[in-house]
Amino acid sequence: MARVDEPVTALQSAGEEPPAPETAEAAAAAELVVPPSLVAQSLGEYLRGWAARVRNGDSGVLPVLVGMVLIAIVFEAISPSNVFLDPKNLVNLFQQSAVFMVLAMAECFVLLLGEIDLSVGYSGPLAGVIAVQLVQPSTTNWHWLAAIAAALLALALWGLVMGSVITRVRVPSFIVTLAGFLILNGVVLIVLSFGPFSGYPSLNGNSPNQKALYDLMNGSGIDPTISWIVMIIIVGLLSVSLWLRDARRRRSGLVAPPRALTMIKIVAIAVVGVVVVAICNVNRANFGTVAGVPWVIPVVLGVFALWMLLLERTRFGRYIYAIGGNPEAARRAGISLARIRTIAFILCSVTAGIAGILYVSYLGGASNNINGGQLTLYAVAAAVIGGTSLFGGRGRVLHGLLGGLVIGGIYNGMFLLGLHVEWEFIVTGLVLLVAVAIDSLSRRSASVARA
Repeated sequence: MARVDEPVTALQSAGEEPPAPETAEAAAAAELVVPPSLVAQSLGEYLRGWAARVRNGDSGVLPVLVGMVLIAIVFEAISPSNVFLDPKNLVNLFQQSAVFMVLAMAECFVLLLGEIDLSVGYSGPLAGVIAVQLVQPSTTNWHWLAAIAAALLALALWGLVMGSVITRVRVPSFIVTLAGFLILNGVVLIVLSFGPFSGYPSLNGNSPNQKALYDLMNGSGIDPTISWIVMIIIVGLLSVSLWLRDARRRRSGLVAPPRALTMIKIVAIAVVGVVVVAICNVNRANFGTVAGVPWVIPVVLGVFALWMLLLERTRFGRYIYAIGGNPEAARRAGISLARIRTIAFILCSVTAGIAGILYVSYLGGASNNINGGQLTLYAVAAAVIGGTSLFGGRGRVLHGLLGGLVIGGIYNGMFLLGLHVEWEFIVTGLVLLVAVAIDSLSRRSASVARA
């Protein structure tokens, strides 16, 4: 029987074959898509097991967390007036990172399958351009929510087309999405010059729909008092959910982390919530008052939470990991490879569309100066830097979130130092090279450990 955790060739694009009759053994293999949590009765046992996994190549988010700490220390030490960790700059850093984080989360869906989507650099901005055009008061004057829905629907259709070509025609995803990158570059230019919509639509007008889109990235955000209340509610719900889930698993005789670890996670969630809200509630304006959690933060965290639940708590997510780990074993287990792959490309495109809407919100409008190539490279780089494997079968949405934050941190730090964009590219490339090397060495160590 084929193992579901064996690596596959990077960027492979296998078509669907008639599934073999499902057997009990193959079905069980399909469920073993993510290594089970370590069976430990105490926190000490858990930590020893975690250390063993790290030595065997399963380092998880440890490398990217170490990288984030190093970036913070270095830029805080060498930035003028040591402003990198200033609350105002940290909020600005998150806003700058938001597009990279969401694009990286989009890329995670296809990278987990051993595929790639090179079109996100223009599919995302296309959604932003559509939304901005539709809210213009001089033309359609749509409600901003309807404009966003229409833009994301267009991206879902685009993802469906790409996924169908890849799985039905059996063209490698690298070629299909590269062609899509070029096609969408032209489509964006056409949309920006189409009849009554021609020109470069702005979000700086007085229309409430324009202002709503603009405020996603540039508004004052949620009222400070409401920010605290919402944070307390969210932290409380997450803590109760986490505790009850682990308790339910223990009662059912399933693998669950030690109670001490569950408590540490709850405390960590609370600390992060308090720190984030406290930082955001600092007045960020040079004149007047701008305080509160920016709207982009709940948007990004909402996307993260939704896709994390989808990949880690649903059958669809288990199928994603199964196909990425070993497509043949997944096929023998009765999983429809073509359907899952197509859905993954749809979700990738829709998520890229959310990033594109945030992108045009940050710019305050749309123009033909969109740098789709840079966005594509940063999307893939952020996902890989965060810990998602290019070979498929290994990674989490959290990796995209953290990788995007690393890219944003480098961008922000270079800006504070007054360095030009070429240095940003060089540093990001070096970080990406280190991340890929760590992934390769980790897989080699894991193979040796299994042998």
